[in-house]
Amino acid sequence: MVQKYSLLNNVYFLGGFATMGGMLFGFDISSMSGVVGTARYQEFFNYPSSSLQGGIVASMAAGSFLGALIAGPFADKFSRKYTIMLAASIWIVGSIVQCASVNVAMLIVGRIINGIAVGLASMIVPVYQSEIAPKNIRGRIVSLQQWAITWGILIQFFIQYGCSKIESNAAFRIPWGLQVVPGAILLAGTFLFPFSPRWLADHGRSEEALTVLANLRANGDRNDPLVQAEFREIEDAVNFDKTQAARSYAELFRKPAVRRVFLGMSLQSWSQLTGMNVAMYYIVFIFQGAGITGEDANLKASSIQYILNVLMTIPAILYIDRWGRRPILLVGSTLMALWLFLIGGLMG
Repeated sequence: MVQKYSLLNNVYFLGGFATMGGMLFGFDISSMSGVVGTARYQEFFNYPSSSLQGGIVASMAAGSFLGALIAGPFADKFSRKYTIMLAASIWIVGSIVQCASVNVAMLIVGRIINGIAVGLASMIVPVYQSEIAPKNIRGRIVSLQQWAITWGILIQFFIQYGCSKIESNAAFRIPWGLQVVPGAILLAGTFLFPFSPRWLADHGRSEEALTVLANLRANGDRNDPLVQAEFREIEDAVNFDKTQAARSYAELFRKPAVRRVFLGMSLQSWSQLTGMNVAMYYIVFIFQGAGITGEDANLKASSIQYILNVLMTIPAILYIDRWGRRPILLVGSTLMALWLFLIGGLMG
């Protein structure tokens, strides 16, 4: 039975909307990088030392570590959809705590809570995207997550930039409070989303899985040949996982899984250890070191990085399914190394 077209059955819409989970991470980066150099923030929090400021920034990463640890088991048991909704709910709470902060301790608590949300969303949104997307555009759909992060950084930066002109503590409280908005939109929108077909099949809900897959691929036609073929592929993969795949963390570090696990962990780890996140959080201080002084000059100069961040993600989105993951990864890594060496040399 063919049904009427609905946005809730459009893979691009679902995958794009879910990336708001990635946008939360971007909002967090700019919510801190945009205020650390402002007088209002420094005065209210009693001019935190460099080590204390590092702790404030790192508290989000500590929360993310916890969120990432619990994301997998929670998503497997309660679904990808509910895990994204949980992340959005936690984000709202953390943003409220951060906005209401009266001292550094409360600010750190708020950032830890936000970090848990970021860890959950960063882990599960790409999983949900990959499980609803057809193979031929899977890379493009998942790469939208990174683009959403860059948009979150840019949007929150300009909100922070505008609020920096306010002559009160609202200069940093308004941007922190506005972080509730994307969390609320993500929570409300995800409530209407379908469950992942893979998750449904994994929990013995095959008929529902077939219905969702038919809605996503063929406007509800369960007998469509491509739908039937993909459904059988999902069921075969689920059955294989239940009988042959690793069933404990220890098995992940034995052959033949260990090579894939090591490769995946290495790619994730080294991409985060490049130093780019540090540059994002402390871009104001980097420009100060380069001789660009004054709040206004720093904030304007910082926007250049964030705009380029958005623009340079577009080629990967457009060509990742055509060129392949590995060539784009190699080109991106090479260019990042070049620019980081150049920054270091100029700073020196």
